[in-house]
Amino acid sequence: MMEKSIPEYGVRVERKGQVAIMTFDRPERLNAFDETMWGSFEEVLAELKERLPRVLVLTGAGDRSFSAGFDINPENPQVANLIEAVMNRDRDPVDRLINRVRKAVDDLVFLPIPVIAALNGDAYGGGAEIAVRCDMRVMDPGACISFSEVKLGLMPDHGGAVGLTRLVGPGRAADLILTARKLPANEALNLGIVNRISEPGKALAEALILAETIAAMGPRAVRHALEVIRRTPDIPQREALELETEKAVTLIASGECYHGILAFLEKRKPQFPEFSE
Repeated sequence: MMEKSIPEYGVRVERKGQVAIMTFDRPERLNAFDETMWGSFEEVLAELKERLPRVLVLTGAGDRSFSAGFDINPENPQVANLIEAVMNRDRDPVDRLINRVRKAVDDLVFLPIPVIAALNGDAYGGGAEIAVRCDMRVMDPGACISFSEVKLGLMPDHGGAVGLTRLVGPGRAADLILTARKLPANEALNLGIVNRISEPGKALAEALILAETIAAMGPRAVRHALEVIRRTPDIPQREALELETEKAVTLIASGECYHGILAFLEKRKPQFPEFSE
């Protein structure tokens, strides 16, 4: 039986209990995405959907970069295809690539579980876009984040303009996207782009502590609350309040709170059962 060959680089997943770690593993190219990386990313997402962890943490291999985004490299066939499409004024290949990329990122951030970005190094372009579309972010103090696309005559196309605007508002999003300036960790924290700054070299470790804390909570409670949090910015307040009530009633009726309340009364840590929906 022929063994399946394993690519020299790609997107890797490791599971630690109820937490999964997704690593963009191409450090020699600052974890930039080419055709191989996107294909690997899609395969990993399909596997995660089949067996969801309670929390997912993203990070980059090495200590220099979370991800530099799209690999602008003549050896990347996607670049050659785009150049040919531009020369021929052919919109279709561009449309297919951008929609493929956007769908992959959507599939990641719409998983019904918390997704945390551990910014172990710099996040540029598409890497910054993926980061801001996650639910939470932990950043190394020496890292920076930059929406650098306009320097190349491009713009965010992974959903990053929308994600950043939802985080910081249109004025600050315009400042960061239209200038492509590098944002240091302390300013990213002050603007609310990241939730926490880690100790040097400890972004992944701190993100895992955060993930394990969340994973110990009621899994139904986390998912239902997360759905309300994610949907609230897009719907009217009254509809959001009705959604919150509906999710709370469904949660209580599921019986998950029985395990939490009983553990509280018995002064022990709760052991919540797994579930599938």
